[in-house]
Amino acid sequence: MDLMHERRPVTEPAQRLVDIHCHVLPELDDGASCWNEAFDMARMAVAEGIACIVATPHQLGSFSNNHGARIREQVDRFQQALDERQIPLRVLPGADVRIEPELVAKVRSGDVVSLADRRRHVLLELPHEVYVPLDRLLAEFDAAGMVAVLSHPERNLGILSRPAVVSHLIDRGCLLQITAGSLLGAFGMRIQRFAESLVAQGVVHFVATDAHGTRSRPPRLGKAFHRVAELAGRDAAVRLCCLNPGRVADGGEVACGRTLPRRAGWISWLCHPYGRSMSSPANSMG
Repeated sequence: MDLMHERRPVTEPAQRLVDIHCHVLPELDDGASCWNEAFDMARMAVAEGIACIVATPHQLGSFSNNHGARIREQVDRFQQALDERQIPLRVLPGADVRIEPELVAKVRSGDVVSLADRRRHVLLELPHEVYVPLDRLLAEFDAAGMVAVLSHPERNLGILSRPAVVSHLIDRGCLLQITAGSLLGAFGMRIQRFAESLVAQGVVHFVATDAHGTRSRPPRLGKAFHRVAELAGRDAAVRLCCLNPGRVADGGEVACGRTLPRRAGWISWLCHPYGRSMSSPANSMG
């Protein structure tokens, strides 16, 4: 791991946005189609106020050829090119990881890249159509001193059908990252309302772009920041878009569990798609 990461903390100033899920690297997955698009994505990110991006190409599953060494090489090449073009964006290595056997060992070896390459937080992607129980993997991560960050749970059809899974995951130390576009209706009303309810109930730890290009899924985070502020207050927006992702980038600790909503009773209308809160007895894991 580059020691430069240790000397350049990204958590100051607190209001600078940090994106921990972005498919900005070309030639690796379904993200940026070429280097020019990657540079354009970087410029868009800077215009949004994003100071740091964790580049997260897909790993494992259909992208088993994306090895850690290759991702790190692309990040170094990209950072050098950004510096040459005077684009003021810091890029760190990471990955959007499909769940496979021996995952902890793969992270420890460095072949699977953790967020910011710190061997601490691992961004996990579930199949979009179903929820796969994570209890065993979460226990393995905990024993190894690692923390799972589940990407876009609001877009997983299994979790949409059983929202109580969210509380189950939180209680077992999993951190949740929702997509900025989900809060703005980019994936439909059902997903937007669920994402809003998760923010309002204080169970979200990060908001990230999950950007894949400059058009359909661009690296936009500013409007989502303001939407979080509307739902849960400005302090929550700073925490989800700046402080918590900055701590991940620096290899620091992010508190798991729930954060108290801004005011009691505020979330009564922000229920999940079936009209019950996640803690409703009707939604128990049994």
